[in-house]
Amino acid sequence: MALTKIERRNRIRRRIRKNVEGSTATPRLAVFRSNKEIYAQLIDDVNGKTLVAASSLEKSIQDSKGTKSEIAAQVGKALAEKAKEAGISTCAFDRGGYLYHGRVKSLAEGAREAGLKF
Repeated sequence: MALTKIERRNRIRRRIRKNVEGSTATPRLAVFRSNKEIYAQLIDDVNGKTLVAASSLEKSIQDSKGTKSEIAAQVGKALAEKAKEAGISTCAFDRGGYLYHGRVKSLAEGAREAGLKF
């Protein structure tokens, strides 16, 4: 029987998580994409804590107009700015089982533009 879309994404997600781990020095940038919104957070897997988070539901981002990809780029920039304030400059990118294009790619490029290295 064929895999459903969610099962396939979870398989890919597990495969990625075998190799990508976040620490205090280089946290994991985890991306979650729903149909309407996009969420990103920097996670320290060793201590099990979220260090910084940003999403398209924040007031400053929600008020702006644009396509979902443009909003994702703004979320990436907001996350990078918060990371700078927290003293984080590098991270490991975890695309969460999604393909690296569209909104996920826009978020990553926005974070890179704002100074986050991965």
